[in-house]
Amino acid sequence: TEAGHQVTVVDLTDGEPTPHGDLETRKKESVKSSRILGIDERITLDFPNRYLQDEIEVRQELAEIIRKIQPGILFAPYWIDAHPDHVAASKICDAARFYGKLAKTEMKGRPFYVKKIYYYIASHLKLNSKPSFVMDITKVMEMKIESIRCYESQFGPSPEGHQLFEWVLNSNRYWGNLINAEFAEPFISKEEVGIKDIEALL
Repeated sequence: TEAGHQVTVVDLTDGEPTPHGDLETRKKESVKSSRILGIDERITLDFPNRYLQDEIEVRQELAEIIRKIQPGILFAPYWIDAHPDHVAASKICDAARFYGKLAKTEMKGRPFYVKKIYYYIASHLKLNSKPSFVMDITKVMEMKIESIRCYESQFGPSPEGHQLFEWVLNSNRYWGNLINAEFAEPFISKEEVGIKDIEALL
């Protein structure tokens, strides 16, 4: 990324079926979006969309990826959501983080434990969740918008005016307003969040 971080995205499903588009189109859109965001690697697992379950197989497969990549931070969906796949994915990430450190197992790779896990909010529920911290994303908001525009099969050639697109803009404006920024992104942590310098606070 522009900040110098190495980023890997793991899709637990391929997202199909969806009301619009098809698998091949979605793959092309995903590649284009990932390039804009500066993602180093995107891995798509073969678990069923709409029927994703928190099961041993998917826990272990994600844990093996964690062991291989050894990330410093794991980002997962917020666990309160109307979409069953999102709820399951959140639980899977929690379990895979724990499984990653297990010894005496058939899983590939050396034991590794991700020190931090933060949850992003993309809920189908109309929630005003209380975040653990809010990050100013004003400098990269246009990049986020451009990455969303890649998914023409979902939004059409001009996503402006689409309900979900407008929700993203309005949500990021709302959180930005709370920290005196134009746009911001909220994150939630189940554990306490520490800082090294008081000046890191806005």
